[in-house]
Amino acid sequence: MKAVAVVGPTAGGKTALSLSLAAAIGGEILCCDSMQVYRRMDIGTAKPTAAERAVCPHHLFDIADPAKPFSAAEYAACAMQTLREVTARGAVPVFCGGTGLYLDAVRTLRHMGGAPQGDPALRERLTAEAQTPAGREALFARLQAVDPDAAAATHPNNVRRVVRALEIYELTGRTKTSFDQAAATLNPALDLLIFGIAYTDRSLLYARIDARVEQMLAAGLLEETRALAAAGLFTANGTAAQAIGYKELLAALDGTATVDEATERLKTATRRYAKRQMTYFRAMPGVHWISADRDGALRAPQELTEEILPSVRAFLDGAHTAG
Repeated sequence: MKAVAVVGPTAGGKTALSLSLAAAIGGEILCCDSMQVYRRMDIGTAKPTAAERAVCPHHLFDIADPAKPFSAAEYAACAMQTLREVTARGAVPVFCGGTGLYLDAVRTLRHMGGAPQGDPALRERLTAEAQTPAGREALFARLQAVDPDAAAATHPNNVRRVVRALEIYELTGRTKTSFDQAAATLNPALDLLIFGIAYTDRSLLYARIDARVEQMLAAGLLEETRALAAAGLFTANGTAAQAIGYKELLAALDGTATVDEATERLKTATRRYAKRQMTYFRAMPGVHWISADRDGALRAPQELTEEILPSVRAFLDGAHTAG
């Protein structure tokens, strides 16, 4: 199977480029965003609008219950099934999103490669440590010391993943990262051509981020956050609770910050997240970078599409490989 992916920072223009490209090649969009997979989390995750979804079929949005965690492995299984269905129709799958871990899960076949099965007693001890005052912070600091790569790919509040990585290290003396690296091989069922959106002038990206935050608030982000909190979803799912766009506004809802203060925190957090995304994608092999701006101005999605279209068509025709 052949597929194309458009990756890059949040608010960077991935959706517009993906839609333009999909229209040009007979494509269908596959969500590659770890928060857009959750139902009811719409405004804060910047899901495509109804008008955008009408351009071509969209998949893998709203597939997970926000009250339950959803793993990259679960995403990869859903994505592979969707890839088969889209390809069988003669359409071109076009991944769009900023969650590099999800794309990596589809792009490679990852298994634990000999890492040990769980040790219930050890896992119980580590989990109990996490429940003590400052326990989560202490466990995460320990993971940073022994396996910094695994720590960088794990949120400090994701206790299950932190515990599993420490469990592997304590049982074997080897890091989870070393097992993952030894076990990761390219997915033989998929040939993937990846384009990354980058900004020469970062201030243009930051302006887009600020504008998006204002648009989200105008669209009812505060009300959406209130409804999700009232339903207990942020308590049930720690991953959802960490979604940028919600956690900052929770402070406004509980009175520990004003709406203006929460808005500024949201803009700052989003800019920092964009930096982390770019760091991840810069390290991802095989990404073909395209510049979203030129001479201090943003380039139109159609212009970007025309730039990459020859490579995409050659790739789909078999005259070019993703590399």
